Amino acid sequence: QVQLVESGGGLVQAGGSLRLSCAASGSIFSINNMGWYRQAPGMQRELVATITSGGRINYADSVKGRFTISRDNAKKMVFLQMNSLKPEDTAVYYCYLDGADLRLTYREVWGQGTLVTVSS
Repeated sequence: QVQLVESGGGLVQAGGSLRLSCAASGSIFSINNMGWYRQAPGMQRELVATITSGGRINYADSVKGRFTISRDNAKKMVFLQMNSLKPEDTAVYYCYLDGADLRLTYREVWGQGTLVTVSS
């Protein structure tokens, strides 16, 4: 019953910026972890950044200093500000959350993905 919808992907030149947004819809009781993962063609899906309900943040080494993750608990949203983009950042970016539904059942939910293309 819970879905994640990403937005903000697109085509940008190297050195540019994009801001990804992810909104949770449907009924959910509580959200624990939220994050962003990405997958390039022919590559495995990898962690980009995560943020816990307590605000603890973890970044992949490849994006430290360039990307910033944040969340808005009231709006049930998570964001990824991407600066100084590089061609190797090109990938489909997926939003993730885990938490409890209204019946207090643990759920893990993935978004459909949004494509980010960085040209050189």
